[in-house]
Amino acid sequence: MKFGCSEGDRNRRAVGFALALAVFSSGASGRTYTRAGDVVGEIVLTTTVRTDTIADIARTYSQGYREMRMANPTVDPWLTGEDTEVLIPSQYVLPAAPREGIVINIPEMRLYYYPRAKPGERPVVATYPISIGRQDWSTPHGATRVVSKVKDPSWTPPASIRREHAAEGDILPTVVPPGPNNPLGAYALRLGIQGYLIHGTDKPYGIGMRVTHGCMRLYPQDIERVFHTVPVGTPVRLVNEPFKVGIAGHQVYLEAHPHLEEDAAKFNDKFAHVAALLAARAKAYEMRVDWQALRTTVYRADGVPHPIGIAYPRASGPVNTLALGQ
Repeated sequence: MKFGCSEGDRNRRAVGFALALAVFSSGASGRTYTRAGDVVGEIVLTTTVRTDTIADIARTYSQGYREMRMANPTVDPWLTGEDTEVLIPSQYVLPAAPREGIVINIPEMRLYYYPRAKPGERPVVATYPISIGRQDWSTPHGATRVVSKVKDPSWTPPASIRREHAAEGDILPTVVPPGPNNPLGAYALRLGIQGYLIHGTDKPYGIGMRVTHGCMRLYPQDIERVFHTVPVGTPVRLVNEPFKVGIAGHQVYLEAHPHLEEDAAKFNDKFAHVAALLAARAKAYEMRVDWQALRTTVYRADGVPHPIGIAYPRASGPVNTLALGQ
């Protein structure tokens, strides 16, 4: 089948912080966490060997390149050095979207999959880093579903992409057959939005960057797992949430990411946007917020959940007032 879409060890010493909020299983591909609130995963520390790059570490821990850079702004991405401490930002506030099917938070560059729990099973979420569309080929927002799945897809680059490559001296064939040089990788999930896919890649070190023509690209091992676990018909929601608020263990967490460049006007007043998120949660919770911690988290925008207050369910049920403290 042909699609018009974009192109596409080591022993580590790691220690989990006391922030662990769920049990997870991890391997070469993605991570799956038991859901017991709005926050899953744990922050992990590792140390480098001399030949490590941030991209190497990102791939080892199923992280995207940008989220690793944001969490480690003082670490040289190409010359990390020997025994340099590196933070793995593997804790996540779940997006404010229905927890079913696939949810893709575009500015976070991360996919969440909520498989349907069988009777007696605890609900889980699997999460994977992705690449998204460049500013001039932005990934769409909205609701759709997986309409088909293809192993070993061929790639039929649209005329617009062929022209773009030709202008740079790269003449693309009309059809790229399956194989190691196919930018779609070995697996593809076609969405109900015409021309858009969730697929693999032949350039895994680009995961976690804005490098596609609008499709969502995963590590080869991650797309294989998604392909075999996500059924046709699964709902897919593409959301735009650079700021996420969650509650776990009576703690209020804020996770902040840089907004997409094209959304500068929409998120011009970041604090008002976060305050609105908190107000929505305060309908069901009594909250006390540390405003300095909130401001620091918003300015830092490091993609890591930070505690910014405490919250307790309202005994009288939901109300329509915001109760925030200093």
